[in-house]
Amino acid sequence: MADTNKTRATDVPVADVIAGVPDPVRRADAATLVDLIEEISGEPARLWGASLIGCGAYVYRYDSGRTGEIFRIGFSPRKAAQVLYVGQRVISDPGLMGRLGKHTSGKGCLYIKRLADVDLAVVREALTRSWQATFPEALEAVPNPAIP
Repeated sequence: MADTNKTRATDVPVADVIAGVPDPVRRADAATLVDLIEEISGEPARLWGASLIGCGAYVYRYDSGRTGEIFRIGFSPRKAAQVLYVGQRVISDPGLMGRLGKHTSGKGCLYIKRLADVDLAVVREALTRSWQATFPEALEAVPNPAIP
């Protein structure tokens, strides 16, 4: 079945997206997160869709046969908070989340208003775990065209 995912990697420079974040604290936090995900992944960050910034890629397949491609780790610099996409396995670890600091979470997402409110070492650990364990049963190597 063809990829019908609307969220795809784009060629829009991530720096342009970060520069467009109106709040200076959120803008600086987003730049820090870009550096962090690039360091963890060893790959350049790319813009996915209109507002998702991520590194790496994997192909997923639903039971229906539908497939798509999305980043392995990433975040979105939203107006209310930075949304980190780390997966349910990371979110469900009470030891890790208990050390993080001020945050909220949803299904696979961490919502952080300011990086100053959390322990950045724990953010790094959460993102690293996510990078290492993102859908290992469905992980398929997808070359990143930005890396020669």
